[in-house]
Amino acid sequence: MILDRVKPLDAILAAASKKSLKRTMSGFQLMLFGIGCIIGTGIFVLTAAGAQKAGPGLMLAFAIAGVICIVAALCYAEIASTVPVSGSAYTYTYATMGEFLAWTVGWALVLEYAIAASAVSVGWSGYFVGTILNETFGIHLPAWLSGGPLALGGVEGGFINLPALVIALLVTWLLMIGTSESAKFNAVLVTIKVTALTIFIALTLPQVDAEKFNPFLPAGLFGGFGSGVGAVGAAATIFFAYVGFDAVSTAAEETKDPQRNVPIGLVGSLLFCTVFYIAVAAGAIGTIGGQPIMGPGGIPFPAGSEELARQCALPQFSAALVCSDEALAHVLRQIGWSGVGNALGYAAFLALPSVILVLLFAQTRIFFVMSRDGLLPEVLSRVHPKWHTPYIVTIATGAVVAVAAAFLPVGQLADIANAGTLYAFAMVAIAVLVLRRQRPEIPRPFKVRGVWFVAPAAVAGCVFLFLNLPFEAMMVLPVWSVIGLVLYFAYSRSRSHLGRGIVEVVDDIEGDEDLVPIKPPEA
Repeated sequence: MILDRVKPLDAILAAASKKSLKRTMSGFQLMLFGIGCIIGTGIFVLTAAGAQKAGPGLMLAFAIAGVICIVAALCYAEIASTVPVSGSAYTYTYATMGEFLAWTVGWALVLEYAIAASAVSVGWSGYFVGTILNETFGIHLPAWLSGGPLALGGVEGGFINLPALVIALLVTWLLMIGTSESAKFNAVLVTIKVTALTIFIALTLPQVDAEKFNPFLPAGLFGGFGSGVGAVGAAATIFFAYVGFDAVSTAAEETKDPQRNVPIGLVGSLLFCTVFYIAVAAGAIGTIGGQPIMGPGGIPFPAGSEELARQCALPQFSAALVCSDEALAHVLRQIGWSGVGNALGYAAFLALPSVILVLLFAQTRIFFVMSRDGLLPEVLSRVHPKWHTPYIVTIATGAVVAVAAAFLPVGQLADIANAGTLYAFAMVAIAVLVLRRQRPEIPRPFKVRGVWFVAPAAVAGCVFLFLNLPFEAMMVLPVWSVIGLVLYFAYSRSRSHLGRGIVEVVDDIEGDEDLVPIKPPEA
C-alpha cells in the first residue's frame, strides 16, 4: 500500500546519531536564528507588497498571520523537542504518517525555503541599489542590471537583478564554510537589525496621523478566495515571513540539549518578532500612508505584477509606500529623517543576508536528511571533511535560489513560497495529533495544552490562508506536487532505505556507510 512505509522513531534517531551534523548551537543562538529570519523578510521586504494588498489593514494582516502562526508554533515546539533531528516537517511526517506523505512535505519545503530565500535576496537588492548606490555614492545602476524583466513583474527595461544574484551566491558560500561560523555572523546581524527597527519605531510613531489609516480596509477584510487581496489576502502573503520558527526546528540536530533549547528558540523568536511587525507597520502607514494603487473595479493591482510596475513608474505614485523597493528607509526620508533613513538602509543591507542564510540553511538540511533516507541521491548528504557541512547540496540549492532572485519580483516569490509553507505547517499539526495517539509514552519536554483544539486550529488556519492566496500562487502547489510525485515513483520509492528494509549507519565523516537491516514496516 502507498501509505505503508512509516519510519520508526527509533530508526530516525539512530540514523541521526550515526550520520549527524555537529552540535554547536545553544538555545539563545537558536532564538537569534529565528529572529534573524522572521524580522527582516516581513518588515524590510514585504511591507510594500502587503500594503498594496490591504492598505492600512496590513496591521490587521500581521495580527491574523500571527495568531495562526502561534498555534502552528506550539505544534512545532512539541514535536521538535520530541523528535530533535534535522528534517523539520518532513521528518515528523515520516515518523507518523509514512514515507509517501513525508515526500510530499519535503518537496513542498523545497518550494518554501528556496523561493523565500530568493524573495529576500530581491529585497536586499532594493536596499543596496537605493541606499548604498543611489543615496550614498550617487551611482545609478542601469535598469537592465537592477531588476527582472517587466513581463515578469520587474521594472521597465529590466533584464536581470544582478545584486540579488550576487548576494544569494555569497551567502551560499558563507553557509558552506560552517554552521557555527554562520550562527555567530547571524547574531551580529540580528543585533543591528533590531536596533535599526527600534529607532524606526521611535521616530515614526510620534508622527502618526490618524487620517492616514482612513480607509482602514480599502480592499475589504476578505477579498474572496483566490483573489489575494484584502487583510486576509495580505496575511496569506506575509505569513511566510514567520517561517523563522520552522527554520529553527530544522536545526534541532545541530543543537546542544535540543529537548530544552528547541522550544525556547521556536516560541521565543515568534513572540519577540510579532510585536515588531505590528509596531513598524503602524509607524510606516501612519506617517506617509499606505493606500494601495487601485485597478479596474476598485481592486488593487496585484503585487509583483506588470500592471503595478507600470503604475509605479508614473510620477504621481513615485513616492508611494507600495512602490518602494526599500520601504522603511523610504518612509524616514519622506518624514525628514533622510540621514536616519539611509542608516536604516545600511542596516537592512547588512542584516538581510542573515534572513537568506537561515532560509538556505533550512533548505539544505531538508535535502540532507531526505538524501540520508535514500529518497534523493546520496551524494547530496556528503559532508565536507573540513567544514563539516553538506557542501554539495548547499552549492546546488544556492545556485537555484540565485537564478530565481535574478529574474522574479519579490511579491510573486512570496506568494509562491507560501503555497509550500502552509501545506507543511498543516501537516506538522496533524503529525502532533497522530504521534500523541500512536506513541503517548514518548517523553515530551514541551507538551501543548489543549492539543486537540490547538492542532486542528492550526490546520484550519493554514487551509484558510492558502485559499486566500492569489489563484496563480494556489495552483503552484498542485503543479509542483505532480512533478514531485513523478520523481518519487520514478526514483525515490525504489531507492528508499526504509522500503528496502535498511537503515543508513555512517561511521566516518567521508560518508562511507554500512547498511544495517531492520524489520520491514508492516503493511
